[in-house]
Order: sequence, then structure tokens, then C-alpha cells
Amino acid sequence: MTIPIILASGSEIRRKLLSQAGVPHESIVARIDEDAIKNALLAERAPARDIADTLAEMKARKVSDKHPDALVLGCDQVLSFNGTLLSKPKDKKDLKDQLKALCGASHELLSAVVIYESGKPVWRTVGRVTMTMQTKSEAYLDEYIERNWDSVRHAVGGYKLEEEGVRLFTEVKGDYFTVLGIPLLEVLVYLGLRGVLDQ
Repeated sequence: MTIPIILASGSEIRRKLLSQAGVPHESIVARIDEDAIKNALLAERAPARDIADTLAEMKARKVSDKHPDALVLGCDQVLSFNGTLLSKPKDKKDLKDQLKALCGASHELLSAVVIYESGKPVWRTVGRVTMTMQTKSEAYLDEYIERNWDSVRHAVGGYKLEEEGVRLFTEVKGDYFTVLGIPLLEVLVYLGLRGVLDQ
């Protein structure tokens, strides 16, 4: 019997990547208070990796509690810059401030996946990518934000590498799928080993 797969996320790009890889799944948004969890972990000085992992686990657990017969993939991504976490921009001014800070410097994206089954974690990974951003003019940043705001307003860091955001960078060290929000290769290997996907 094939085990159903549930993506505990509303992320369009994660759904698309799984579908394009031939992974049958459904998507259920996990309703958790991400800000409260993140703030509590930040108050405890938890490292960025642990924050991404915890948020991914909380999402997987929430959905797994209602769907114990499925493999539930919880995902989360955080951006770490100079020892702090950047969140999704609140407005266009906030986005410009973030991009100006990131210009000419490197930051890390950490994408976590935790898989739950029968209400318990059975597998986890955290992908890490180092991103180096070009120095851009204020005029370019203003125009970039106007052109891309609707698309990037919900993106950590205010960019999407699969769109115009790629023009912001000089170097990306790490896995492309991890940048998009899911360490896809590792997930596919696990699902293959579990016999959920054909080997």
C-alpha cells in the first residue's frame, strides 16, 4: 500500500518542485504561530539552524496529528545575516532596508525539512546555502522592488532566485533547491529508501 504524502505548507514553489519531481502529494497549510515560536527561540539565543528545524517540525506535527497514516513534510526557511534572522519584509521600505544591508555581503539561507509519521518525527535535514549579493544602486533597488513586490513580499530576503532576484547575486554556494525552500534531493532519496517512490 502506498503511503500518502502531505506537504504541510502553502508554498507554491515547494508544491511545484515536488510535482515536477513526480512526487504525488497533497498540500495542507499548518496553522501555527510562527512568530511566537521564533521569538521564543530567539530569546533563548537558539541558532538559526535550530529555529528552522523547530518551525519545520511544528508544522509537520500539527498536520500529522490529524493525518497519522501519511508521511507529512514540514518545511521552513530562515535567513541568517550577521548573527541575526531576517524576516519577510513588512512593506516596501522594509524590503529596501533589508536589500541595502545585504548588498555587497554574504548571508546564509537554511531550509529545514522534518518528516512525521504517526505523530512522530522519522527523518529530518537542514540544507545550508551561502549567498553573496552584489552592490546595487539605490535606483536599481527602487525599480526592482516596484517590479517584483507582489512576487517577493512573502519571500525571506525579498528575492526569488528563479526570478529577477538572480540578478542581485555574484555567488551562490550550495544547492539550488535549498535556496527555493526545500532540500529536494535529500527528500527524494529518503522517499526512495522508504519505498514511497520507485527506485
